[in-house]
Amino acid sequence: MTFLGIDLGTSSVKTLLVDDEQRVVAEATAALDVRRPRPLWSEQDPEQWWSATGTTLAEVRAACPREFAAVRGIGLSGQMHGATLLDATDAVLRPAILWNDGRSAAQCDEIEAREPRSRAITGNLAMPGFTAPKFAWVAEHEPEIAARTARVLLPKDYLRLRMTGEYVSEMSDASGTLWLDVAGRSWSSEMLAASGLASSAMPTLCEGSDASGRLRPDVARRWGLSEDVVVAGGGGDNAAGAIGVGVVDAGQAFLSLGTSGVYFVAGDRFAPNPAGAVHAFCHCLPGRWHQMSVVLSAASCLSWVASATGASSEAALLAEVEAADRDPHALFLPYLSGERTPHNDPQAKGVFFGLTHETTRADLGRAVLEGVAFALADGQDALLAAGTAIDEVTVIGGGARSRWWGRILAAALERPLRYAAGAELGPAFGAARLGRLAVTGEDPTAVCHVPETEVLVEPESDLVACYSERRAVFARLYASLKESFPAL
Repeated sequence: MTFLGIDLGTSSVKTLLVDDEQRVVAEATAALDVRRPRPLWSEQDPEQWWSATGTTLAEVRAACPREFAAVRGIGLSGQMHGATLLDATDAVLRPAILWNDGRSAAQCDEIEAREPRSRAITGNLAMPGFTAPKFAWVAEHEPEIAARTARVLLPKDYLRLRMTGEYVSEMSDASGTLWLDVAGRSWSSEMLAASGLASSAMPTLCEGSDASGRLRPDVARRWGLSEDVVVAGGGGDNAAGAIGVGVVDAGQAFLSLGTSGVYFVAGDRFAPNPAGAVHAFCHCLPGRWHQMSVVLSAASCLSWVASATGASSEAALLAEVEAADRDPHALFLPYLSGERTPHNDPQAKGVFFGLTHETTRADLGRAVLEGVAFALADGQDALLAAGTAIDEVTVIGGGARSRWWGRILAAALERPLRYAAGAELGPAFGAARLGRLAVTGEDPTAVCHVPETEVLVEPESDLVACYSERRAVFARLYASLKESFPAL
């Protein structure tokens, strides 16, 4: 048997084909576009998700036709929080509003005013990134669209609908809607009422390792797969990433350096800390939860500065920064898409500070790497303030390819960081594991084991001391500029 993991990210769809020894047989990626028609807006066309998924599957099938034909399970992972609005015929009513869209701050306040127990029910602050405020914004500004909305699906669950014909979500992704009773692992009628949505618009819920349906006959024929292929519940991208690196037990953690930056800690109970803008979500395995701090722009900051300074690529800029390796002087606030933990500030902006005539492109690149590290350290402080116990931390995502960035991160966080074999595979690999569990019913701990450590990056004492001072300036810089951001 083989298994597919499909990860619907923000910038691309990634598909992995994994055999029963958990070896990656083939992989493919198809790029996606993000539209920003107005300040704070971030949207995508769901049809592009479906088209890109088909492209990746065709590439994997062409590369390994025999192994592809042996697929028995598919796991889905996806960018969280996106509002995909469908009418009664399942037609998409408007572009999906994405996780990093900041237009709905006013609706967050309105929802919490309508339901004073919002934070107790959901374990989270109402933030513009969540799904409920997005729908409330549509109801206020596009009432004709809201009136025609029969279903609201998260991005990966829209793919599931196209694949299986089933309206299903799972606990980890549903936790990010602001409609879930996270402790009870069920939809909250109170939160749905507070955002003006009927319960009939919600998909059925399952656990990430459960079967959620089977491929529709027409889809199976088009893709060259059996109609008996099981589609697992799957997971939100971070929960699926955790499954991929074996972060399933309390205290295990990972740091994800993707478009956004995520500090994820697994737990065995619901442990909210909304005051610190920490997310308290269900994990995608039964009886497990997690806490998470989120930086909205992480590796995407590196992509931006590489493009803005004319570097040939992110890798080339990293090499330039590493070759220079001189004492840092510039600072960077990495809030290119606003910020979540701990500030919950959609108006925050990116800032370079401390530039001189001597500042080079390498200095700017290093400032970006450090700025993201300092923001993640802020998130770690919020997690620790919630009483979270953090054991070993594994680094995953595209940014995991740079061990030199790991040196900066380890010093800023003041803890060792573990780089594991295959960590760059990310959520797609975890999704494939969930696809397997939905078929075999195995004990998750037997499948979701921790990969071997390739490198352990220890914090360097000199750099720790340097960053302790620079982080204090970093914090004061945000505090002094906070009131000025909305004017821009």
